[in-house]
Amino acid sequence: MRTLQAQGIHHITFVGADRQTSIDFWEGVLGMPFVFEQPNLDNASESHLYFDPGDGRLITVFTNDERRPDRTRTSTEPGAVHHLAINVSRATFSQAMERLAERGIEHSGVKDRGFMDSIYFSDPLGFLVELAAYRFEPPAGSSHAEVLFEAHRIRVENGDRSIAEIHLADAIEAIIARSRPSLSKDRAPEQAG
Repeated sequence: MRTLQAQGIHHITFVGADRQTSIDFWEGVLGMPFVFEQPNLDNASESHLYFDPGDGRLITVFTNDERRPDRTRTSTEPGAVHHLAINVSRATFSQAMERLAERGIEHSGVKDRGFMDSIYFSDPLGFLVELAAYRFEPPAGSSHAEVLFEAHRIRVENGDRSIAEIHLADAIEAIIARSRPSLSKDRAPEQAG
C-alpha cells in the first residue's frame, strides 16, 4: 500500500480568543510577523490570522472578538495536542528567561533534553509553548533529523537511556565520514599529540 508522503508541516491552526490577544502573543511575544488575515472560510463569525514562524510555513489562529482569553490549561487527554515547540537560536534561548520575565510570563526555567534545551510557558489561552534550542548544528547538507537518527542508533548500540552530546558528536562524525570522501585510508592521526 502506498503512503501519502509528508514533506513538512504546511501550517498549524489554533482556536484563539479575540484578534488582539493573538497578535500580541504570536507577533508581540514570539516575534512572528502577522502576514495576512481573511475570514475563516468555514465560519463567517471568525477571522483567520496568519503568522510567519520563520521557516516559510505558517501558524494560523481563528479569532472572534466575542471570545475572551482563558488561561486554564488546555486538555492533555489522549487525542489532544500537548504543546507546540518553537525553534530558537542559542542566542535567543540565552535571553528567553529574561525576556519572558520582562513580560510577566511564568516559565519552567531551562530543561535539559540531552540534544536540546527547552523552556516551557503558556500562551494567553493556557496552551503550552516550548522554546527549543538545539545543542548542535548538522553538517552542511544534512538535517537535524538525520543527526538525531544517527545519534539514536549510536545510543541504542551503546545501551544508553537517551541521546547525549557524545552521541551527537559521534553522529556528526559518522555523517561527515560517509558524505565527504578522503584520500586517506584512515582519518585518524598517525601519531598521537
